[in-house]
Amino acid sequence: MHSKTLLLIAHAPSDNTRRMAEHFLKGASNPDIGDVGCRWVPPLQAGPEDVMACDAIILGTTENLGYMSGALKDFFDRIYYPCLEKTQGLPCAMYIRAGHDGTGTRRGVESICTGLRWNWVQPTLICRGEWRDEFLERCETLGATMAAGLDVGVF
Repeated sequence: MHSKTLLLIAHAPSDNTRRMAEHFLKGASNPDIGDVGCRWVPPLQAGPEDVMACDAIILGTTENLGYMSGALKDFFDRIYYPCLEKTQGLPCAMYIRAGHDGTGTRRGVESICTGLRWNWVQPTLICRGEWRDEFLERCETLGATMAAGLDVGVF
């Protein structure tokens, strides 16, 4: 049993976005990281109890019409007030699969997380443009970095 939990809330409507989430989990499950468990809950299935039970959170979304996915927005709509006073300072990070530039998506999510008073501990990873397999490596690195930071108490 791990004493710390890294929660991935990721919308993955395609094979490639599913692979991004899986590579994040692979990085977070690196055997050199001892005391952190990572679990993925799709945003439409996640609730306030999931957020309150984690020690850090990663948000994964597609860029939809210059904004976050509707599924991630629904997640925020349901958890915002129940979590507002209980999760302040929660370490968070995000990755975006963007067909365009991802800036509207990043701004939208960051403004909600700022309202929740969550603490950004990594720059947003934006995987822009046509699909490239390097996106998977970048997600894996983000997962390992977040889990390692949580494991050693950096955040």
